[in-house]
Amino acid sequence: MTGTARWTEVSTVGDLLARSADLHPDRDMLVFPGLRATYAAVFEGARNVARGLLALGVRPGDHVALLAPNGVEYVEAFFGISLLGAVVVPLNARHRADELGHVIANGDAVALLTTASEGQYSDLAGALRAGLPSLAGADDPTRLTLDEAPRLRTAVLIAGEHSDGFLPRSRFDELVETVDPAEIDRLRARVRVRDTAAIMYTSGTTANPKGCVLSHEAMTRGPVERARYRLGTGEHDVTWSPGPLFHIGTLAPFLGVIGSAGTFVTDVHFEPSRALALLAGEKATVAFPWFPALLQPLLDHPDFDSEALAALRSIFLIGPGVLLERVQALLPGCELVAACGMTEAAGIYAISDPDDDVELRARAQGKACPGMEIRIIDVETGDDVGAGVIGEILVRGYSVMEGYYRSPEKTAESIDADRWLHTGDLYSFTPEGQVAFHGRLKDMLKVGGENVAAVEIEAFIARHPAIEWVEVVGRPDPRLDEVPVAFVEIKTGHTVTEAEILDFCAGRIARYKVPHEIHFLAADEWPRSATKINKNGLRERLGTTGPQQLTNAGGAARPQG
Repeated sequence: MTGTARWTEVSTVGDLLARSADLHPDRDMLVFPGLRATYAAVFEGARNVARGLLALGVRPGDHVALLAPNGVEYVEAFFGISLLGAVVVPLNARHRADELGHVIANGDAVALLTTASEGQYSDLAGALRAGLPSLAGADDPTRLTLDEAPRLRTAVLIAGEHSDGFLPRSRFDELVETVDPAEIDRLRARVRVRDTAAIMYTSGTTANPKGCVLSHEAMTRGPVERARYRLGTGEHDVTWSPGPLFHIGTLAPFLGVIGSAGTFVTDVHFEPSRALALLAGEKATVAFPWFPALLQPLLDHPDFDSEALAALRSIFLIGPGVLLERVQALLPGCELVAACGMTEAAGIYAISDPDDDVELRARAQGKACPGMEIRIIDVETGDDVGAGVIGEILVRGYSVMEGYYRSPEKTAESIDADRWLHTGDLYSFTPEGQVAFHGRLKDMLKVGGENVAAVEIEAFIARHPAIEWVEVVGRPDPRLDEVPVAFVEIKTGHTVTEAEILDFCAGRIARYKVPHEIHFLAADEWPRSATKINKNGLRERLGTTGPQQLTNAGGAARPQG
């Protein structure tokens, strides 16, 4: 024995919590501003949710939809569904009412859980009633018969007492007492690691959301291995992530934290001063801001103090080199971790090496995670490509989804006979053997016969000192097929004109890559999905509003702030 071997220890979602609660019952599992919850308390709460669901007739294998803000109630419900052996269907709080209705119906949910606490920021129950119009008039929320969702039988408030169409929490708690806790333990022991743990619906920016069917192994194996062996101190780590738990980018690392008996620090919503206080006060060792839009407000905040964040050992961050260099200078003892992933792969499938320098992390996202395989193919021939050639990245391994729920045709389009997932993402291999992102396949522009990756133009324009953020989309052109158009946000206190940006590009990138138009947006004007800027929203602006209305009149500067 060398003492350096690493091994795979696959678990069900429910057992992640059960094991950590047994080993560290009094350790803080969750920390919110002004609120802490131990492993023992959350496990008891989760088992109570499972007992209540069982009393309502939910059985192993049934689908349970969940819509709630980040909070103890969300976590207890998520694990409660899993302890029972049922399937979690997380609902995206940013979905429109019709999208929520589609997911509940398409996902064959038999039960629906949400919150209606006093002072809650969003009326989630109201959004669900808008998506399921018959719900408000239901006589009994435990015996539903809705035309919009034929399989839905019950709707429950896991927090709150009054909302039309929903069973109050107090009545749910009465049902909990009718079920022996030992019955939940027996059901948990029967769950297999390849059973379906969750159906995670994609954002649905171009059509109705699609449900990614993910097994327990897919959901737990990679996150727990990374939490134990790759990130932080390897002991009791404290992980901060500001994102919503309905999104795989937050849910996956959260499951890793629970599987390694760490402490997860988050908030109901992202606010820079609250986030900095949490990071410093809890001495976070791992952080998942993921994107510049979340990290830059922290760096620019007057409360930012490098010394207060000295406990940080790793930060997951995808961004331009200038930002990574700034973070590394401010936090020299912290590793900036690059990675790539997607819902269809249950999160991360490639990650940077610990000894990569900042320059490499800025231009590449690492190598395949243990147990995963990667190919990059020519988008037209399907042949594997060599280093430096842009193509579609394919992924295969234990974390790849089983398919899209109730959509065999979409599954066949995405997963081939050899179980390779065709991601629709453009990558290339670097000389070091890492993968470098070049945008979505649909974001590859065809300019006068030349293939142009939008991300390449974005990366260059982002170097301008006055530009906070930039996104590039294609606009149809009768002569060149399409041309690049840039949307930019200017840094607070700076001004820049369209002409100045175009001059910045001229002679430094190929002429066909220089944007034909520059549109200026304020920080709150970007169309967004759950975690990213929605490029379809930008394309809609081009299609519905003429250039004279969108661009600076005469190229005049537009300051931000």
